Amino acid sequence: MGIFSRIKTVVSSNINDMISKAEKPDKMLNQLIIDMNEQLLESKKAVAMAIADEKKLEREKNNQFSQSQDWERKAMLAVQAGKDDLAREALLRKQEYDKAAQEYQKQWESQKASVDQLKESLRELQNKIEEAQRKKNLLIARAKRAEAQQKIQNTISSVAGNRSAFDAFDRMAAKVDQLEAQADAAKELEDLSHNASLDKRFAELEKSDSSADIMLLELKQKMKALPEKE
Repeated sequence: MGIFSRIKTVVSSNINDMISKAEKPDKMLNQLIIDMNEQLLESKKAVAMAIADEKKLEREKNNQFSQSQDWERKAMLAVQAGKDDLAREALLRKQEYDKAAQEYQKQWESQKASVDQLKESLRELQNKIEEAQRKKNLLIARAKRAEAQQKIQNTISSVAGNRSAFDAFDRMAAKVDQLEAQADAAKELEDLSHNASLDKRFAELEKSDSSADIMLLELKQKMKALPEKE
């Protein structure tokens, strides 16, 4: 189980190192997945070696049992041949192989239990890495959204804190108001001037017409006063 403890330590170290360096989330997560897969590959190699050791112990165990059975067969042959001394020697050899077989049996059972645990841990590690790969894109999307929101907020805060910019807009608005007022005043004066000129022209015309009428009336009265010619 020390294999996976070392993996956890390495992965945790990588995470802490990348976070402390303030790496971009997408780069950090991609690198983390790469590191996890590299550690997974190393773990598979270690588990494969443990499985190989288990198979070797199993073969040796079976070999010891086979040797025990072979010496038992030889002891039977010796008994059938009436050679009890030889049979006893064969049984002693069988006993040696039985003890060795039993020891290999214990070693193999212990190794097999360890291998089974390693396989289970390896499956769990694979599942966690697959889960991390599925979550990676979601985390990257969330990180980018948060980064964009932070940039917008920083911009808003920067603009809000820059009173000179708002003051400039206020001054410009006041200037535009003044220009519009001046334009309106000029137009109003022009209209007044035009109306006054028009009134004056009509007044002069009326005055001119009234004077002619008076003179015409005076002429007619004068003509009436003259004696008629015979």
